[in-house]
Amino acid sequence: MPGITREEVAHLARLARLELTDEELDHFAGQLDDIIGAVARVADVATEDVPPTSHPLPLTNVMRPDEVRPGLTARQALSGAPAQEQQRFKVPQILGEE
Repeated sequence: MPGITREEVAHLARLARLELTDEELDHFAGQLDDIIGAVARVADVATEDVPPTSHPLPLTNVMRPDEVRPGLTARQALSGAPAQEQQRFKVPQILGEE
């Protein structure tokens, strides 16, 4: 017998506005019970001797330094554009705004 009942699963389904069959209620009751059991086991593992951490391994910044480098000129960037206006890409209007 699962720790979470079919009625509790049905109640959760109603709150979430889900329509579940009887087979789904039974199936999800077992799955939710397994999930709740796994979460409870995590609480048993944590001990007073282990400091809280955000990651088990030390992390270092792997990003490159932010350096100014030459880029494309407006003419180069727009060279393959099908339409342009005032040194910008021109695209079709989609929102109906002026």
